[in-house]
Amino acid sequence: MKSRDIWVCVIGLFVAIGLILGAGVQLDSINATRKAMKLVMNEPLENAPPSLAFATVAMGAFRGLVVDVLWIRADALKEQGQFFDARQLAEWITTLQPRFPDVWVFQAWNMAYNISVAIPSSQPQQRWHWVKSGYELLRDKGIPLNPKSLALYQELGRIFQHKVGGITDDAHKFYKVQFAKEIGPLVDSTDQAYFEALAAAPTEWSQIYADANLAAIIDALQSAHEAFSKPDSFFSSYMALTQDPNKYGPKVRQVIESYLGSPALRRLGVIVRAHQLRTVWKMDPAFMVELNRLYGPVDFNDPNHVIPLDWRHPDSHAIYWAAKGLQMVAQDQGRQLETVELNTDRIIMHSLQNLFRYGRLLFFDVAVRPQKEDGTLAEEPVILTDVFLRPDLRMFDRYHKAVLALMEKYSDTETREESLAVGHRNMLRNAVLAFYQSGLIPQAQRIYNELRARYPLDDFKMPLAEFCRRKFIDELKSLGMPDATEQIVSLLKQSYYLYAIGSDDEAFGTERLAQQIYDYYHKEFSDEQGRLGLPTLARIRYTALVDVLEDPQYPSYLRQNLIARIRNERPHLFELLQKEEQQLQSAGPQSSQP
Repeated sequence: MKSRDIWVCVIGLFVAIGLILGAGVQLDSINATRKAMKLVMNEPLENAPPSLAFATVAMGAFRGLVVDVLWIRADALKEQGQFFDARQLAEWITTLQPRFPDVWVFQAWNMAYNISVAIPSSQPQQRWHWVKSGYELLRDKGIPLNPKSLALYQELGRIFQHKVGGITDDAHKFYKVQFAKEIGPLVDSTDQAYFEALAAAPTEWSQIYADANLAAIIDALQSAHEAFSKPDSFFSSYMALTQDPNKYGPKVRQVIESYLGSPALRRLGVIVRAHQLRTVWKMDPAFMVELNRLYGPVDFNDPNHVIPLDWRHPDSHAIYWAAKGLQMVAQDQGRQLETVELNTDRIIMHSLQNLFRYGRLLFFDVAVRPQKEDGTLAEEPVILTDVFLRPDLRMFDRYHKAVLALMEKYSDTETREESLAVGHRNMLRNAVLAFYQSGLIPQAQRIYNELRARYPLDDFKMPLAEFCRRKFIDELKSLGMPDATEQIVSLLKQSYYLYAIGSDDEAFGTERLAQQIYDYYHKEFSDEQGRLGLPTLARIRYTALVDVLEDPQYPSYLRQNLIARIRNERPHLFELLQKEEQQLQSAGPQSSQP
């Protein structure tokens, strides 16, 4: 070998060594970038399905290239409106790249929004299947694989808030009813102590069985039916039993009846429900307790009394998952406030606003003639459950404090703070009118004073009554849903209050105004009754009366006087309200399960 060739080889060797050393120096930076982009495994995958194990090991470095090709194809199919085909590709991408949050967001959004609305509104059960599949994908798979991706928490909260809790989908009422039916048996309580008991419930089977009283019930159930024989199936079987006492035959029913009313059976019920919340709904009861304290409705008589959120409401779940994500990112004290965090904060803010505007749920049965395949209506009606959404003024202070905290958090960014301030100002204006029309004048004045102090504009210099009159006229010009619901319920509550204190002229005037709004609403939205329509005015009258009678802000003597006056002086209205009450009672408790 010539000396020249030897020198070339030596130099080449040194260059190669230098390149290898240089690459090694860059490795830490590359790994840091991969970690920042969430393209690195947070922890080794355990108990992975065979398909995922094969894809993550056998394909090696080529996996990223395959994902790129599939992603480009999925995006093209999405643009072409071929959502079902795009879904299949997205499933492959999640298998190949489970730590890539964007594909989980796309997959959930595609199912909840695109595929669901591709199904006719006459098939709400099928629509609900895809909406539910969308949020379950994020909750059960995406977030466990990417627990530090705030974008997944934000998207999950958005689906609960906008898709399930909103009114844009023709089948939105069906979604709310189904959601409440599924979660209701676990969370249908207005007592914070119940949620604290859920949080304190043991999580391990050995801990549960160590209690002799619980073990006796468990042994009896396992002897009575094989469905209770294994710990994994015990909890789901017990929940099914609570919905249908006869599901597993007379032996199981006899076991339950023998322990009926005992502290042990009550405790077992709490433990089972806590287990279902943790394993099926992926929710932490202790965190729910914390959110109840932070965001639960305010008791006007006792601000220290904690009233839980209504966890049957989709917006409560939007708050949960947004707050869960924000709790995760808050561990990084040196982080920069990015847009995704602002949008997640807004999920909480808007959900609290929604709970103020239509946070009270009333479920009732209606007779509907379903549409047959040929397009005609069936002769025999079927009984379906409907939902009526009403304002919950107790949520205002929670919203107000949350927005002020949010404005403080983003005070260093003028544009973001200003955008929050605009929404806050509009919400204060709406709240003033809502409290005023409900007859809660001191609260309306307090909010109006806050509005004038924080936003000293010429529009707010007039007296409270004049401001509310002008605001109400503006509302009529832009009447829509759910504004119509808020206005009618608030006006009827105000009319009941005025009638109770003897201001009959004002009461009848306010009642006529509610009637006019109702008539106007039906005229304007007659072609959208299936999606946006209100129940009958008689039913709204009844729900408004119930709100007044159950509202502790109104003295008991005033509520008694109201009922007495209606019974004696307006017997026709009294009979009408009684009829509505009987119809609702025949369908079961209206404030609990749908």
